[in-house]
Amino acid sequence: MPELPDIVVYCEALERRLPGRVLERIRIVDPFVLRTAVPPIDALAGTTVETLRRLGKRLALGFAGDRWLVLHLMIAGRLHWTDGPAAPPARNALAHFRFTHGTLTLTEAGTKHRVSLHAVEGAAGLQAHDPGGIDVLACSAADLGAALTRENHTLKRALTDPHLVDGIGNAYSDEILHAARLSPVALTRKLTAAEIGQLHAAARNQLTLWIDRLRREAGDRFPGRVTAFRPEMAVHGKFGQPCPVCGTAVQRIRRAENEVNYCPRCQTGGKLLADRSLSRLLKADWPRTIDEAEARRPATRAVRSNR
Repeated sequence: MPELPDIVVYCEALERRLPGRVLERIRIVDPFVLRTAVPPIDALAGTTVETLRRLGKRLALGFAGDRWLVLHLMIAGRLHWTDGPAAPPARNALAHFRFTHGTLTLTEAGTKHRVSLHAVEGAAGLQAHDPGGIDVLACSAADLGAALTRENHTLKRALTDPHLVDGIGNAYSDEILHAARLSPVALTRKLTAAEIGQLHAAARNQLTLWIDRLRREAGDRFPGRVTAFRPEMAVHGKFGQPCPVCGTAVQRIRRAENEVNYCPRCQTGGKLLADRSLSRLLKADWPRTIDEAEARRPATRAVRSNR
């Protein structure tokens, strides 16, 4: 899912291309993407883009007359820009927005129909699409602590709740928690002031780091490689690979469609967190610590070599 760094770079790329330009034509390819009927989306045709705004993981295009188009890319949604009269991409296209100098295309890989478009009017219509999470890049450590401890959840859940924290999802929460050396299953109301300070600093550093990296990667081009899995990441998507800090194999917890990736030495004091499916299957054979898991590996390799 495109998260805060990706959405920021998308927004900046669109800010270089759209303000002051007239939207000539809208073509909805897949009717499932359009989730509102009032105002009609065709009413935006012929109007000028005045501003762009990020609402958590959503992008909002502001048009003359205080009308807005809100795009939520969800997991598999992506944006593409085609200069001039060239044909826009057709594969997986959901909608095309035609301007005099180019076309913005919205796509979605797969068939789950999660991407959404909403046409809204006025501040109230726009506010309805703002989840309201706190902006880590603008808030203090105390503000972040107050948001996280409003309810008692695991850190992983709290960081990825858009009503609590703005724009952070599965990938960057893994990176932030690793940088903060905090367990993904630590409970928010049990965090010390020092741990909240570590989390605040790590979140700001990681998000700023990745925004800068993605800006440099895109340059003046429209962002073309938006992915949650990048080789420079420390733990996200790195199951079984060495932690860049201590060399311990990165571990994971699988839950539904998501994975939690973490380093047991850096984040959990050597403890292996229980993967619901595997730990239930293995029961007593499930290793409780990374030391226990690593101690079993040579024996496993020796048995295989003797076969």
